[in-house]
Amino acid sequence: MGGTGSPEWVIREDAGRPVLLALYLRQVLGIRSPDELPQLRGIPPRVNDRSETDQALLERQWREYWAMTVEPQAHPSPVPLDLVDGFETLIALPADGSAELRAAIEPHAAGALAFSQSAYERYRKDATAKPGVSYRAYASAIAEHERQVGRRAHSFELNVQVLPLTQRGVWWIGSLTIAVTDGLRGDVVAFDAAIHPIIAELA
Repeated sequence: MGGTGSPEWVIREDAGRPVLLALYLRQVLGIRSPDELPQLRGIPPRVNDRSETDQALLERQWREYWAMTVEPQAHPSPVPLDLVDGFETLIALPADGSAELRAAIEPHAAGALAFSQSAYERYRKDATAKPGVSYRAYASAIAEHERQVGRRAHSFELNVQVLPLTQRGVWWIGSLTIAVTDGLRGDVVAFDAAIHPIIAELA
């Protein structure tokens, strides 16, 4: 995306199973953070019956797991990671300091795997049905940004997670990663308007 010597932009779009798993577990465990990110559709939230201390510990461990899941290169674990039973190779938690989270998520493995596989397949089916649409959406937003600012876009990277969230919108979930609702992603005009501020911030 860009010839020799010109700025380059790299946009990776996905509905990553590790991210889907993390959000499913967030919901069934009654984790609040990140507060601004809506819930997943079709997953009943848990009624929280933990003590404040237990909840705070679980939230902290989940936030660390979430950061490693969304942007693993930016958030390497200071200790070795171990796979969690029942989650194939999709979840690895720090060997030390995550026992409570590990114990809490293991009973939800089957439901979490089924949900993440189904949501991922739905995304792949939609993306495959409209080849080239994904690239054009971003290319057009970058071209419009270049027209507005009167220069070439700076080089940048952006990761986009297309997720089945209850509210339409775009949210930053990492320094180079956004979440966008699948319904918004499928609406060409609305997505174009929503992605413009993101491109302007990066390019």
